[in-house]
Amino acid sequence: MYDNEDVCRRIRENQRKRQKKEKLIRICIVAIILIMLAAVIIAEAFILMGRKNSNKKNKSIHSKGQIEKQTSEKETETEEPETEELIFENVEYPKLSKDYKEIDSPNVLSPYVALVDINDHSIIAGKSYDARIFPASMTKVMTLIVAVENIENLDETFTMTAEIIDPLVRESASRAGFEPGEAVTAKDMLYGLILPSGADASVGLATMISGSEENFVNLMNKKCEEIGLKNTHFTNTSGLYNEQHYTTPVEMAMIMEYAMTNDVCREVLSMYQYTTTATEQHPEGILLSSTMFSRMYGNEVNTVSIKAGKTGYTTEAGNCLVSYAERGSDKYIAVTSGAANRWNVVFDDFEVYGNYIPNAPGYVKDGTVNNSDDVTGE
Repeated sequence: MYDNEDVCRRIRENQRKRQKKEKLIRICIVAIILIMLAAVIIAEAFILMGRKNSNKKNKSIHSKGQIEKQTSEKETETEEPETEELIFENVEYPKLSKDYKEIDSPNVLSPYVALVDINDHSIIAGKSYDARIFPASMTKVMTLIVAVENIENLDETFTMTAEIIDPLVRESASRAGFEPGEAVTAKDMLYGLILPSGADASVGLATMISGSEENFVNLMNKKCEEIGLKNTHFTNTSGLYNEQHYTTPVEMAMIMEYAMTNDVCREVLSMYQYTTTATEQHPEGILLSSTMFSRMYGNEVNTVSIKAGKTGYTTEAGNCLVSYAERGSDKYIAVTSGAANRWNVVFDDFEVYGNYIPNAPGYVKDGTVNNSDDVTGE
């Protein structure tokens, strides 16, 4: 038999053992919790790093916005550091210059004109510059902007369909020449959109990016708000006539200014000719030519160089043109709209740049005007 002292001693030993056991269990539980927390933190760190790298890659595609050019030349051992492209969240709304000139020359036949100095965002000359106009295919400058800002891979392809092409044929809309069943790269569609003013390219881009032209147009109108436009609204991507599809000469100039701050947009709008990628339907590609540079060299006005632009025409809009020009470090945008003939807007551009910018070099039209037939939606 055990005496009372032995019983008490055994009880104390059992209590110490239970306490040690409970302490060990608590330590194990805390250790497991800490290990689990560490695992979660490490996993989140890897996820965050992956997202950061992905965003960096996408940002490079969107903000750099540079079309890759194939070259056989050997790359240099050192590369220049990348620089951020200048993109305006809001283009400053132009105000009348103190030296504003009303365009009343009989040599300027377009009824709607705006000449904007984009160095100080001033309207230096115009004629009904704030009147509501139908932009026709000048619309495609905004289509270009929204497409470029939403395309992640310029080599991505989109297959044209009869549902896209057939209505454009019935409406006599201008087309780049893509055919149903043809797999066309995003890059080729950008050039097809601007150079020959292809409505097939505009609807193809919209469908590829947003699933439908209607959804894409919503992005266009949202971009109008972001730029700061007050009297512009779009209902389609190509510029076909709609009473609710409108802008003003000065706001069309703002759209062009925004486009010229983007490397891809600037390159496309400045190109004279481009050949698309070979496809089964077009084994040699399609040679695309600029509707604007097919009618001018860009150096017709002394000391002024017209660098980029986009034409347009519908019956309701008349002939129109938005162009970007430089004279030294000075930069200008001219919009001429509502003209009866496609050549009127071209020579009107020369007149405006040559005779209405400060210290204008002067321009005198030389030669006859070609009264070629116009194409709807150009």
